[in-house]
Order: sequence, then structure tokens, then C-alpha cells
Amino acid sequence: MREVLRNPAYAKLFSAQIVALLGTGLLTVALGLLAFDLAGGDAGVVLGIALTIKMLAYVGAGPLLIAATSRVPRKALLIGADVVRAAIALLLPLVGEVWQIYVLIFLLQCASATFTPAFQAVIPEILPDERQYTRALSLSRLAYDLESLVSPALAAALLLVTSYSNLFLGTVAGFALSALLVVATRFPAIEAQQGLTFFQRLTQGARIFLQHAELRALLALNLAVAAPTAMVIVNTVVLVQDRLARPQADVAFLLAAYGAGSMVVALLLPRLLERVPDRTVMLAGAASATLGLGGTTAALLTVPSWPMLLALWAVLGAGNAAILTASSRLLRRNASTQERPAVFAAQFSLSHACFIVTYPLAGVLGAALGLGWTALVLGAIAGVATLAAALLWTSREPARLEPVTD
Repeated sequence: MREVLRNPAYAKLFSAQIVALLGTGLLTVALGLLAFDLAGGDAGVVLGIALTIKMLAYVGAGPLLIAATSRVPRKALLIGADVVRAAIALLLPLVGEVWQIYVLIFLLQCASATFTPAFQAVIPEILPDERQYTRALSLSRLAYDLESLVSPALAAALLLVTSYSNLFLGTVAGFALSALLVVATRFPAIEAQQGLTFFQRLTQGARIFLQHAELRALLALNLAVAAPTAMVIVNTVVLVQDRLARPQADVAFLLAAYGAGSMVVALLLPRLLERVPDRTVMLAGAASATLGLGGTTAALLTVPSWPMLLALWAVLGAGNAAILTASSRLLRRNASTQERPAVFAAQFSLSHACFIVTYPLAGVLGAALGLGWTALVLGAIAGVATLAAALLWTSREPARLEPVTD
């Protein structure tokens, strides 16, 4: 891992990713407290709508913005997106109406939907060696998992000495520092793609997905990730506090088990992928997540033990990490330098579209049928998606096709 951080450009961009993630984590906590201030007992409804708006921005606005900004130099695009995010975070503590939260969250997530695919697409240009790129993907996965543990702890520490509104200033600082690190990074020369209409740029990523067997399989694997993720994100708190009547701290412990499983796999994958094909690793991850949901069903339809649930959540995290960490290798392999922003944007949008289905499904089924049957339904979805991916993805890696232009 340390060798990839010796690349000064990547080291700066990885640092930018970390500080932006920490800022986003503080925003999540502060937004919940702001929603409670404005809506009281209806804060959950406000946050639910805000999360829906976030996903709609990712799925709907993201591809439009990437297509519209395709000729903007990537460095300028990343800096501009960070500046917009910082400015919006600065406005959030000033809102006095719930609708204002919705508008600002939509704008902020549009900026994030522009930043993230463009950021992901530039990393393969900075690290053209696949071995180093794979290590960078593992570091990125570790950063996401660690952020989910560090940000709440940091927010809790700050709330001991300051009001929640000042957490938004931490978010502003995170995005501002991210922009400064991007400014300090030396980007490779990347020529903008020419000769395409706006509609061609808008649909290019999806058309490239349909051309390649492994990318078509990735569409199914996105659903195999979304099913267990929904079970964890939506129902962990219900499982711990309602079904098991355990203390609030155990919610954090169960989520930490999920993160630990993910981090272990992220650390092991670089060497594993040097010996084992992506297809084997990713399908094994999807199968593990499916089996984890099956085990969760068996546990919750009887009397679950706490150690068993910790182990099952770790399995779910490990399975998802195997898919998520390796998926960018597929995107890199099947797109040229000019096509990568469109392909990464398509993956960003299509993967989040799966969450629009599984998040409400996990919540509605959990309330109507109970958590055990919910895990069974989500496990069935993950299993069908895994089977579809195995059938769509031939064992032989496809040759790189010519760039899509029409």
C-alpha cells in the first residue's frame, strides 16, 4: 500500500478524498440534528426525503452534469465541484424552513455526482499500472470504511464543546481542503473527447456497458451489493434496539462488524487479484453476501445470538467489498482515457439506482413482515442477481472494443 502513496499526485488526491469524506460524515450528523430542530418528531421523514433526493440527484442529474461538463478540464471540474459543495455546506446552518434543506441537499448532491465519477476516472491516468491501481482501490475502500467509524466519533467529540451548527463548518473545511489539494496536484494531460453530440455523450457510458459482457454482469452485481447494504443500513438499528432490546452502543458495534469484514477483504484483495481473475473474486463476493443474508434469515426466524449476528454482518461487509473494490478495474479495462468519465458516471448512476429499489423495500418489508422475512427477500434478490452475473459474464475476458462514437 505504501508504494502507491509514494506517487505525489495520487497521495494528494487520496488525501483530498479522506478530508472530503470526513466533511461528508460531519454533514450527515449535523443534518440529522438540523432536521430535528426544524421538524421535531418528523425529523425521520425529513431525512428520508433528503436521502431520496440524494439518490435522485445521483441517478438523474449526475449523468446530465457529466455529459454537460465533458469538455471542462478535469482538474478545474473537481475544484469547481468542491467549491460548490463548500458554499452549500456554509448555507445549511442558515436555513429556517424544511424545503430549503431539500433544495440545498439536491444542489450539494449534484456537485457530488459531478465530483465523484470525475475523481474516479482520473485515478487510472495517474496510476496506469494495474497493480498500483488495484492497491489504490483498496485504499479507497479502506477510507470509506474508516470514515464510517471515525466521522461519528469525531462529531460526538465536537458536540461536547460546540453546537451542531458548527459541524457544518467542519464540512466546509473538508471540501475546501479537498479543493486546495486538487489545486496542488499535477494532473496528466488528458484531451477532451471531440465530435460527439450532447445526447451521444449522455448515453455513451450506458452504451459501453452494453457492449461488454463483464460490464453487463456488473449491472447485476450492483443489485447484489444493494440488497445486503439495504439490510445493514436500514435495519441494523431496528434489529439491535427493537428486536434484541440491546443498548444503543451495540448499533455501532454491529455496523463496525460490517466495516471490519469489508476492511479485511480490502486489505487482502490486491495480492489475491494478482492470482485470481476478477470474475472469480466478484462472483465469490456476491455468493458470500447472498449466503450471509440466508444465514441472517435463519438467525432472525429463530433466536439470534449476538456473536452470530456480528459474524453475519462481517460476512456481508466482506462480500460487498469484494465486488466494490474490484469493480473499478472492470471500468478501467473497458474504456479509453476519453471514455472513462462517462463509464464511471454510468456506474455511479446505475449502482445508486439499485438503492432506490432496495432501501425502501428493506424498510417497508421490515415493518410489514419482520426482519427475518425481509432478509429472505433481499437474499433472494442477491441470489438472482449473482446468478444473472455468472451467466452474463463469460469466463474469458472480452477484448477491448473501439471507442463508442455513435
